[in-house]
Amino acid sequence: MSKISLAAPEAARLDRRANARMSPESVAPVLLLGLTVIMILASRLISPSLGSWSQVLMIVTLGSFLLVVSFGQGLVILSGGMDLSVASLFMYGGVMSAGMIGANGDNIAYMLPLILLSAAAIGALSGLGVQLLRIPPFIMTMGTGIIVASLALGATGGSTLGASPELLADLVKGSVFGVPCIVVFTVVFSVLGIAVQTRTVFGRNLYALGGSPGAARVGGIPVGAATVAAYALSALCAALGGALLTGYSDGATLRMGDPYLLPSIAAVVVGGSSILGGKGSFIGTIAGSLFLMTVDSVIAATSLGQGWRLIVSGAIITVALLCQSGSAHSFILLSGKARTLFKR
Repeated sequence: MSKISLAAPEAARLDRRANARMSPESVAPVLLLGLTVIMILASRLISPSLGSWSQVLMIVTLGSFLLVVSFGQGLVILSGGMDLSVASLFMYGGVMSAGMIGANGDNIAYMLPLILLSAAAIGALSGLGVQLLRIPPFIMTMGTGIIVASLALGATGGSTLGASPELLADLVKGSVFGVPCIVVFTVVFSVLGIAVQTRTVFGRNLYALGGSPGAARVGGIPVGAATVAAYALSALCAALGGALLTGYSDGATLRMGDPYLLPSIAAVVVGGSSILGGKGSFIGTIAGSLFLMTVDSVIAATSLGQGWRLIVSGAIITVALLCQSGSAHSFILLSGKARTLFKR
């Protein structure tokens, strides 16, 4: 009888340890990457030109812009907020890069950092509004976005700016030793993003803040500084994404950031993060960004109308969310039971 009573708590403890090791955040990226590979291979059924290396490179290139924006958005979501100003800050980075740097790019060494820092200052103001004035993030960031978009409209008169800095164009379209620069950039940015979110005090503070703001304050975490820094980094990343897209498309428009607002949130959530904050990983966001770009790439190759493309895209994302949550839960339970059996 004593052996049974000792074995049950031990099995429960092993179950909990197994579940802790196999979290939903680690399962979601694997599932998404698997779905991405399947879609790329299956796209050859639509057109022989799909599923090639050129298509993969295009997905990585377009996905890199979304990835940069989603990293900043993910930090804000991790803290329990949401940034609706990323579309305007994305446009801000593109318009400022095209208008203030220009094609020659002689002043890019100091002008680009100035543009990014000014975007970060705008994001910091949103963070201050959320933290000090207690304005809901949804309202505060939406207001910030409207102000930035209105100022940009007044400054440009609604015209398209077509001067792309040469250095940004080389970064997006060039190659180093046969390796596309955008691939190198994506890898380096991903490594840095993972390190910031998981290996720094700032990243751990955001997890604690999103999990329980009250407990974070009691624990001595600088809640105000962490909140402001998250919104500042989100704005900086959005502006960087806009600058990169300007280099890719050889121009900037006032609506260039609109297609990245909802996908930046979707990439974070599809990647396994909680929309309520406190849970998530940048690896999942990376997988989510590639998955969303693959969906758009495959659907764009079909002969469907724009309305049907949006319906199909939304259906695929919804199914991915359901599979991600349900399969992750089932996989965790099965892996935990299997580990317990092998430990006996």
